[in-house]
Amino acid sequence: MRKSDQSVIESYIIADYLLVIQPHEALGEEIAGIKKYFADTYDCPAAATGKSNITLVRFQQFEMMEQKLLHRLQLFAAGSEAFMVELHGFGSFPTHSIYINVTTKTQIVELVKALRPMQQLMKIDKDRKPHFITEPYITLARKLLPWQYEKGWLEMSNTHFSGRFMVNHLLLLRKREGEKWYATVKRFGLLNKKVTVDQGRLFN
Repeated sequence: MRKSDQSVIESYIIADYLLVIQPHEALGEEIAGIKKYFADTYDCPAAATGKSNITLVRFQQFEMMEQKLLHRLQLFAAGSEAFMVELHGFGSFPTHSIYINVTTKTQIVELVKALRPMQQLMKIDKDRKPHFITEPYITLARKLLPWQYEKGWLEMSNTHFSGRFMVNHLLLLRKREGEKWYATVKRFGLLNKKVTVDQGRLFN
């Protein structure tokens, strides 16, 4: 295969992306400890491996679009303001998932709403649209078997947990086909700067 042909094929590689909020290191480690406890107690190893993030949007895109996406997210973040997030207790999606409650949802929901005009950069075609998260949370465990959910939720619903952290950056994560884990592509600081964007050039 010629190098030029290889480059063309690589440019059409599709990757999975997540744009997330990440707690500070100490809180992240505390949550990781809870996830490991749950994994060990309820025979659910996947719970210990998941990151302690709040997902804002998940989508698929050609990797050749990544630089345009990074540029647009950089502008978006630079014009956004840092804010505080508070966590308290646990919630669940009956029969299959348990998560940590985010009690300060408003600013996260507003942030997600502000991301929506960017969705043309986050979709390959009309059938694969970005999924914007309207109910923020941090996953503790998902895809649980009935007994794992019932016993795990009985314990976690009676367990106290609280935490808070300042959101001063966003992370874009990427997982290529065949890869097991998401890797960080770039960190975007929330700088609260006045950013002027040429609307006509947003999606060129």
